[in-house]
Amino acid sequence: MFFRAAWSLVLRKTGPGIRGMHSPGSAAHGEGKMPPYTSYHAQRTYPMPDEPFCTELNAEQRALKEKEKGSWTQLSHAEKVALYRLQFHETFAEMNRRSNEWKTVMGCVFFFFGLTALLIWWQRVYVFPEKPITLTDEWKAQQLQRVLDMKGNPVQGLASRWDYEKKEWKK
Repeated sequence: MFFRAAWSLVLRKTGPGIRGMHSPGSAAHGEGKMPPYTSYHAQRTYPMPDEPFCTELNAEQRALKEKEKGSWTQLSHAEKVALYRLQFHETFAEMNRRSNEWKTVMGCVFFFFGLTALLIWWQRVYVFPEKPITLTDEWKAQQLQRVLDMKGNPVQGLASRWDYEKKEWKK
């Protein structure tokens, strides 16, 4: 529904609005009163719009509107539906109908996830250099042994947790 309201604002032909286009001393359009709103907008929270859905009627529709002024018992079901469609664009059931827009959104999300994963894979294979030797497990083990041999920080650090007599970690 928000999309429909935004789209009606985009398609509005009157520009900044009729109210802002006349001077304070003159009447709008020379009629002495403000014209009705120019865009039809109905939603569940505001079910009775200010103007009917169809404002320009053909001859058949005008005849139906004249027949509407009489007794409604003489109108057929199809004529009543046609009169409803002249006044409103959608029924409440049509307004509340679920859309399949979520499928498009999820498709786009997964498409961009896949594109991102492909880009990351390509960078790891062709762009980034190989891991430096200092990140290998053998190098890390040698570095740890060097810190222990130098007895680095023997009071509270790593060397304080190493038992030098048994050559194993303290428990």
